Amino acid sequence: MRRIVYGDNLPVLAALPSGSVSLIYIDPPFNTGRTQARVRVRTERAADGDRAGFRGERYRTTRLASGTYADSFDDYLGFLEPRLREAYRILAPHGSFYFHIDYREVHYCKVLLDGIFGRDSFLNEIIWAYDYGARTTKRWPAKHDNILVYVKDPTNYVFNAEEVDREPYMAPGLVGPEKAARGKLPSSVWWHTIVSPNGREKTGYPTQKPLGVLRRIITASSRPGDLVLDFFAGSGTTGAAALALGRDFLLVDDNEAALTTMARRFGAQPEVEFVGFDPAPHR
Repeated sequence: MRRIVYGDNLPVLAALPSGSVSLIYIDPPFNTGRTQARVRVRTERAADGDRAGFRGERYRTTRLASGTYADSFDDYLGFLEPRLREAYRILAPHGSFYFHIDYREVHYCKVLLDGIFGRDSFLNEIIWAYDYGARTTKRWPAKHDNILVYVKDPTNYVFNAEEVDREPYMAPGLVGPEKAARGKLPSSVWWHTIVSPNGREKTGYPTQKPLGVLRRIITASSRPGDLVLDFFAGSGTTGAAALALGRDFLLVDDNEAALTTMARRFGAQPEVEFVGFDPAPHR
């Protein structure tokens, strides 16, 4: 299965068999109370351009497209709970669940997830730290997201430590040349840049997550051929990482802008099936 579904995720989840998914990653709206947006632009050198560049060169900016979605719920936990309960039901006995959220809601969401999975099934809180964007001088600038990790069975779950990308030691002289050359298993704090607004990886979707973060999650907590589910799929990064790593995937989203983005991203992949959405005009 390499399928992308356009629609409300709750009935899609309800239709899936119990215990059928090896890994679930979701990045739901963070309930910031704001409209999220990202604008894609192109710059080209022009004597009468609207911005200055290196060595005084002038550049003209052309707006290509923008994407937005509302990120506000009157009852955020009430919205999430039935979806999280379905996620628990369909997770395989050896499965893992990654819940990506930010500092505003993480404490409330952990209490909810403890009640669904059980506190003994809480495996980790990953801190994804980055260093990009505006900075306030009125408090410590918030430059991290939280990823809560739960397993269905704390005595039986997949964790492929030897296959995960390694990181350099901060003090390589203390561990010897062999260990220093190999690097270390990442800890629960991941330093990884966001998707660059000018990079090749960008899709223009407002909340796109970097492939490197999803590749690490999928490599660690699933095996080739396993089914990976993301029911707040957004730009489709979970599917792109799963496809590259030889996993099957099911992506669900009810935002037409998300499906349009995924149509561009996966339109050339004949093995990817779209349900409820025609990708042809958007490829």
